[in-house]
Amino acid sequence: MLRVLTSTLRFPRPWKPLETRGCSSNPGAAGREIQVCALAGPNQGIAEILMNRPSARNALGNVFVSQLLEALAQLREDRQVRVLIFRSGVKGVFCAGADLKEREQMSEAEVGLFVQRLRGLMTEIAFPAPTIAAMDGFALGGGLELALACDLRVAAASSAVMGLIETTRGLLPGAGGTQRLPRCLGVALAKELIFTGRRLSGVQAQALGLVNHAVAQNEEGNAAYHRARALAQEILPQAPIAVRLSKVAIDRGIEVDIASGMAIEGICYAQNIPTRDRLEGMAAFREKRLPRFVGE
Repeated sequence: MLRVLTSTLRFPRPWKPLETRGCSSNPGAAGREIQVCALAGPNQGIAEILMNRPSARNALGNVFVSQLLEALAQLREDRQVRVLIFRSGVKGVFCAGADLKEREQMSEAEVGLFVQRLRGLMTEIAFPAPTIAAMDGFALGGGLELALACDLRVAAASSAVMGLIETTRGLLPGAGGTQRLPRCLGVALAKELIFTGRRLSGVQAQALGLVNHAVAQNEEGNAAYHRARALAQEILPQAPIAVRLSKVAIDRGIEVDIASGMAIEGICYAQNIPTRDRLEGMAAFREKRLPRFVGE
């Protein structure tokens, strides 16, 4: 059993640095629906994926999905990324879900292939570093599925509206919603929300445990993003390899019985023992100073 677990676990890869980019003042420049931003200064290590398709409320169309996959592939190899935030450049919207106008033009076979591609996208969002969804507006259907694929979710208390509403459109969640929502909320509550297609405010979502934090919206309409950034800043100084391995242990361990989960934790712990960061943490404790983790 232990041998099988060892062979199937995906541990953090060796990191390869990429060029750091700042956020453009014009997120939609050059027709890009997805922009990658690497923050600098005290926020170095926080990366952002900015979704900016205002004409379709960030709906999950072919180009949008392709660019999002491209961004994730790029960031996966960047050794500087310690936290990844998903946010919207379209005020009042996180992601409106499937692009139904585009899908209407597809054949049944094409629909099946595209939904399969969406499932693959949500799997890629299970990124090595912690991921945070900043939900300042509507997150419906596939938009909520995208947020569910993230580790943490922050929502504006009143302006965020979320739900797996597919049954109100003659559909069912097809990009992981039927699997991730019950793992998040429990089976009975997930069934109720999916069967009814109910929409929730940020406050209601927090009460159910669907989001980690619900914050009062500000005039700029980006309060959830600011709270997500603050949360990322809390994660940033921690040992990045230990954080990533903790994520592996939790994500893989929750899928199996506790004995197997303990074995997974042991494998992850063993991976962390030879790291420089572990020695730095002990030295900092002994010398009564803050540790300086380098991700090695």
